[in-house]
Amino acid sequence: MNNAAEFVIEASGLTKRFGDLVAVDHLDLNVPRSLVYGFLGPNGSGKTTAIRMLCGLLTPTEGGARVLGHAVPGDANKLKPHIGYMTQRFSLYGDLTIQENLEFIADIYSYSRSDKRNRIEDLIDRYDLSAQRNQFAGTMSGGQKQRLALACAVLNKPDLLLLDEPTSAVDPKSRRDFWEKLFALANSGTTILVSTHYMDEAERCHRLAILDHGRKVADGAPSELQASTGMSVVEVTTDQTYTVQTELKSLPQVRSVTQLGVRLRVLVPEAISKPLAFIDQALSSAGLKAETVLVEASLEDVFVAVTEPDTQLDAAA
Repeated sequence: MNNAAEFVIEASGLTKRFGDLVAVDHLDLNVPRSLVYGFLGPNGSGKTTAIRMLCGLLTPTEGGARVLGHAVPGDANKLKPHIGYMTQRFSLYGDLTIQENLEFIADIYSYSRSDKRNRIEDLIDRYDLSAQRNQFAGTMSGGQKQRLALACAVLNKPDLLLLDEPTSAVDPKSRRDFWEKLFALANSGTTILVSTHYMDEAERCHRLAILDHGRKVADGAPSELQASTGMSVVEVTTDQTYTVQTELKSLPQVRSVTQLGVRLRVLVPEAISKPLAFIDQALSSAGLKAETVLVEASLEDVFVAVTEPDTQLDAAA
């Protein structure tokens, strides 16, 4: 993927400031063709602002980008016919039916009458909207609105689809079905950039960037990121979860402790060569009993490792 033509999005130093607030801070990005590429980050991390700059809706304060070979925002008008954009909030017309919303979008793209009819019928069938064809969009469920919004976003058969937290208001089954449709689009050649704050969704992406306070702090395939956290992950099982968690959090060498039922996931920097012995000794010295085992890092562990500040390690550890 070292050929520039293989990258649908190329951004360099992309920055957006709103007064004193730096929403996106010198973002470098290369998104390969025909993949699902994720933006993972909490609310306020810059995901939406970055997407809006990439589709030409916002002008960068610094830096620039090329999307499908077009400079943004300079060539945004040439770019728009080739992209689809699905916003976080449902933005279609609630007082129009599904059929009427799709016809309206088709008219924007100047479809001929016969092409419009065929395209709309295909989308209504593909996104399971036949039963709601004549229902007002404002009365639909969250999952139905999501499918309609996706159908409208891909009506023009875009080369690039930009999705801003598209599953934030739907149930788990609708989320799973939605992702199946995204992979079908990617398999047909559409490149997809999707933002999310769900770890399980980020794991579905072919590649992803983790954003924190506007900066990209990690970039790669989920498996690559999980293999290169720079952390050992110790799983601790105990009946004294609160007491053990409090003790471990007091250790300056421990980066993070997360409770999962009666288990604790403890992140210890790889600079500590014997993490199990380190945790066992710390708990024993505190008179606490627990079972410990080394486990593989999850994507949530990666997120914690790259977004939480470094701790000062004890050089003698």
